[in-house]
Amino acid sequence: INKKSFIELREKDQIDILSNLNEKKFRLSQINNWVFKNHVSNWREMKNFPLSLIEKLEKTNSLYPLKIIANSKADDSMTQKFIMQTMKGNKIESVLMPTKKRNTICISSQSGCALDCKFCATASLGFLQNLNEAEIISQIIYLQKISNKRISNVVFMGMGEPFLNYKNVIKAAKLLNDPNGINMGSKRITISTAGVISKIEEFTKSKEKFKLAISLNGTTNEQRTSIMPINIKNSLDELLNVSRKYTETLNRWLTFEYVLLKEINDSVEDAKRLLSMLAGMKKCKLNIIPYNETDGEFRRPDKDQIENFVIALRPAKFPITVRWSKGTDIDAGCGQLATRNQV
Repeated sequence: INKKSFIELREKDQIDILSNLNEKKFRLSQINNWVFKNHVSNWREMKNFPLSLIEKLEKTNSLYPLKIIANSKADDSMTQKFIMQTMKGNKIESVLMPTKKRNTICISSQSGCALDCKFCATASLGFLQNLNEAEIISQIIYLQKISNKRISNVVFMGMGEPFLNYKNVIKAAKLLNDPNGINMGSKRITISTAGVISKIEEFTKSKEKFKLAISLNGTTNEQRTSIMPINIKNSLDELLNVSRKYTETLNRWLTFEYVLLKEINDSVEDAKRLLSMLAGMKKCKLNIIPYNETDGEFRRPDKDQIENFVIALRPAKFPITVRWSKGTDIDAGCGQLATRNQV
């Protein structure tokens, strides 16, 4: 069997495989239809293919580049976390988060992460590999197959920094948006970055239609650098400048994420600084995320502290939501993905 899965191959190579098996080109559009519209798990689920062809295809290439090796379900909700393995043997995680109104999945763009944000469990793994577009898309196909309702939203907020795998992430988002691919609206696809300034500029310049979320998590350079080393080369002031430019150039909404860490960035002074930092931003909203605890040194602020922080933000002219992560009991919450203990 070949090293690459079928959906990773270029169209020309896919056609070559089929012609070597004496099959016509139309088989490729049938395969794409089974993959992107019917979310089959394997070759054998392709109902209009002769068994002899399926057996030959199974011998040449696996259909997908990932396999699910474990999953766990949260006590509090329908949230499920899936651990998948790449062909290189590295693990990634994807989370399915159904609610009454939405069915969101959180997907990974890398195995591990190079950024070393101090409060994030994924950082403990170090960087293992960039995922290609097929590995990114496979997560969506698998979770759609498992979910009993259509996936409505996809967030690139799983393992890794999407903008350090920019090309593959944009390709995957475009395939997700493509009417011949998964056909999801661009407004339902959110790419989240810890603040890779050069890529935010590229994203703006290319006028990408997908939603953008930026993790701030600090109100001074010193404070942000202590928890997010990316701030050394991508300072807060520059980050706010490119963010402002994004909203003004494209006239689009931008979401800022702010993880609340006890006695690090949760003071009323922080809230006031946050207000003045974002005051001139044309179209922005702020997501406050009370920290999801892992084995590390950081803690979630207590309820009163969170409340005081939010009260101090009341004069804001922009929308603010407090986002309590789902699935924290199975380490599926924001910042908890580290494929530990379960495999």
